[in-house]
Amino acid sequence: MPAARDSLHVNLFEPDLGGTERDAVLAVLDSGWLALGARCREFETAFAGFLGIKHAVAVNSCTAALHLAYRLASVQPGDEVIVPSLTFVATANAVTYCGGKPVFADITSESDWTLSPESVAGAVTPRTRAICVMHYGGRACDMAGIFEIADAAGVTVIEDACHGLGGRMADGRSIGTAGQMACFSFYSNKAITTGEGGMLVTDDGDLAERARLLRAHGMTSTTYERMRGAMGYDVIEIGYNYRLDEMRAALGLAQLRRLPDSLARRHVLAARYGANLTDIAGITMPEHGDRGVAAHYILPVIVDPDVDRDALRMALHEAGVQTSIHYAPVHRFTHYRCRSRPLPVTETVTSRALSLPLYPSLDEDMVDRICERIEQVLPGCRRALSSNARDTQP
Repeated sequence: MPAARDSLHVNLFEPDLGGTERDAVLAVLDSGWLALGARCREFETAFAGFLGIKHAVAVNSCTAALHLAYRLASVQPGDEVIVPSLTFVATANAVTYCGGKPVFADITSESDWTLSPESVAGAVTPRTRAICVMHYGGRACDMAGIFEIADAAGVTVIEDACHGLGGRMADGRSIGTAGQMACFSFYSNKAITTGEGGMLVTDDGDLAERARLLRAHGMTSTTYERMRGAMGYDVIEIGYNYRLDEMRAALGLAQLRRLPDSLARRHVLAARYGANLTDIAGITMPEHGDRGVAAHYILPVIVDPDVDRDALRMALHEAGVQTSIHYAPVHRFTHYRCRSRPLPVTETVTSRALSLPLYPSLDEDMVDRICERIEQVLPGCRRALSSNARDTQP
């Protein structure tokens, strides 16, 4: 690999927005209707069609979608939901909104950061109500293994598919279509963005109907429906203000139409990273099970035990490359620490994980330059391991 070249500045991510999105939002402003309405319904229909699932319910965040999914799974005070610790904290927080207890399970290995069926099996108790998987990095979990456990225990499987949009499982189905429900995020750094926003999807019409009720205060008709002729409304259970607005729905529709090209671009860039990083000692791209086709939402790597990950992050920052960590383990946060059990693989991986820039407008030459910077600074980030540490490294 050639020596690093001139100065560099690369963001971790950049949203892929343009004139199509601008025109879509302006059309909503011109329409005079801004709240939940026809564009939200159009977005839901298009999103369900993209996934190949029957129902999609638009909400204002993936956290809201997760909360609704746990409600629909009848999670109540005293119930347990098995979740990964290697996820964003919302996966666990939404369990607590229902009064439930998140029970953390480990990931599979240093090369597969998705939920371990073996660890899940060891976490099942008579109080288990649901299992929530997270398809890390857009790689499908071992859903066959998870369903074997869930079916035996009689519990619901929910997919936190915030990383998975556009990915496919080993059987060819879209990520997010295996569980009884799945939840997607449209936050600003996701595969498609509405700024804030989310979607709950399911093949169960009764669940979808109740999700629409719950997202709008438990009301039997929305303002848009009343404007179109519905007379009044009843409130038949406690719901929430989780509605998506028309401007975000319009953004989502525009983004969804461009998603296939965006996914193709992510595959090209991930392959370019893989080719470069193969030649750099001390850093590895894990395959995360390599089941099906990855969505490549992020580009995670793991450094060798003798590499100081945080020193590498700082060195790359000084060299003009922004990085991140996905994620700090949830079971180590103060609020959840007292509830955790040992998760040795998660702890090992999260101490050595690093996310590199990945977004559709990045080009192959820039990936080469990022990898040049890594190769340049990495030797200075190595540390001596004690003989005991060397002996105990997996």
